[in-house]
Amino acid sequence: MIMGIIMRSLLLLALSWLLGQKGNYLFTIFDKGFDLASLVMLAGGLFLIYKSVHEIHQKLEGDDLQHQSGNAKTLTLTQAILQILLIDMVFSFDSIITAGGTAKYVEVMIAAVIIAMFLMFLFSPAISRFIHKHPTFKMLALSFLVMIGLSLIIEGWASDKAHDLHLKNYIYFGMAFSFIVEILNTTVRKRQAKRLVHLNEPMLDEDADPNKSDQAS
Repeated sequence: MIMGIIMRSLLLLALSWLLGQKGNYLFTIFDKGFDLASLVMLAGGLFLIYKSVHEIHQKLEGDDLQHQSGNAKTLTLTQAILQILLIDMVFSFDSIITAGGTAKYVEVMIAAVIIAMFLMFLFSPAISRFIHKHPTFKMLALSFLVMIGLSLIIEGWASDKAHDLHLKNYIYFGMAFSFIVEILNTTVRKRQAKRLVHLNEPMLDEDADPNKSDQAS
């Protein structure tokens, strides 16, 4: 998180340079120009989609298969930090360029970044415990990352059209709606679990030999 604060602050200090790169195409393919912002968004979107789909696969199938085969791989601390910094850089680049058209004072934006990170410091343990207790929210968050990755690819390919279509508004509305529905589902499951009464009843053993049961009868 500290590295995220430093990274976003440096990007904010270089805001005028970043905004000046928009429209300054580095190369052109099939009459389609690509500047620095579009390349970062395209690469970041592809990385988010790959990482999120891979994580979903690991949570559903990969872990069990790897443990059975003995090829389980663990993520090192350095790899985890690098991946977090890469994802944070993608989000920082997108949000800072967007904020450049609305905010006038860099000092105010840096203060907002520091306050936001401080709040993340405070609430991250509680959020981590909540997600560990309710793994469906983690799957929902991974699905959100797939949507965000797709939106970054669309913005990197045609930012003007994505802005005219208000693409982010639709995505954020879908994310908020899905989150509210999942909260309602979690509340209903908790109430049903409290009302359930488990009765001790005789159960038929499917593995038992039917001939023995006939002799016993």
